[in-house]
Amino acid sequence: MSVSSYPFRMFIAGPDHEADKPTIELRDFAAEVVEKFQVHRIEPWSGHMPSTAPQYLAQFRAAVEKAGAEVANVAADGEHSPYARDAGERETAIAFAKQWIDVAAAIGSPSVRVNIPEAKDAKPDVGRLAESLERVVEHASARNVVMHLENDDPVSEDPFFLVEVIEKVNSGWLHALPDFGNTLNAHDEGYAYRAIDAMFQHAYGICHVKDSEVNEQGKATRVDLQRTFDILRRQSYKGYCSIEYDAPGDPYKMTATLIGQTVKYLASPVEATAGPVSSDHLRNR
Repeated sequence: MSVSSYPFRMFIAGPDHEADKPTIELRDFAAEVVEKFQVHRIEPWSGHMPSTAPQYLAQFRAAVEKAGAEVANVAADGEHSPYARDAGERETAIAFAKQWIDVAAAIGSPSVRVNIPEAKDAKPDVGRLAESLERVVEHASARNVVMHLENDDPVSEDPFFLVEVIEKVNSGWLHALPDFGNTLNAHDEGYAYRAIDAMFQHAYGICHVKDSEVNEQGKATRVDLQRTFDILRRQSYKGYCSIEYDAPGDPYKMTATLIGQTVKYLASPVEATAGPVSSDHLRNR
């Protein structure tokens, strides 16, 4: 199990820190997670990383190790699209991804999740994205870091689109990162749970556990945790479950609750009524 730094952004030093909240330096986040939750893996977000200079990364890694913890994954968010028509835009996106693969290697993370931003000059394109990611994956393999794609943005990171790309690249260094709640905020339940199943068919190292999601318009959705964990287990997923509470409320309290729920659902029998969806996920989009 792992705990993401993103839900604690109002406490962590950086642009989202709230003045009336205590301040946690990112390098101290692992110690905080061990103390508060007895979890020894963290998932830092790039927006919380104050520097990517070698000296800071070495200090960060040393602090994590001192806390008796490790990094499970790095979540990196950029602004440039690797499927854009503009070649310069793609090159910038590729360079960004490679940079964060290097960061992951420096801090001892086995993997990195790099986002796929929307392009201003093109709709999502499987061929261009796969071509860009093939270059990134080559770099990832050389650094012994696995790359993940997450179902986040409903346009550029639609789960079925990502699955097509992952299958086209066809590399053991590129996998899916299923997020329990993101697709539920953009689609009906039937689509969302088919999508989660498709993502878990290609998952390897990490998934994001949440029980609810609130989008920018204030729309809230609830995750059927039993159904989602049944999918996870049927697909024989063996990676980290990273707790990423992302709704109003105290992230400390709700993270502790989600940790308890995760342990419960992983230990409980699989519901017989929640059978796997068709493996022909693309036909059922």
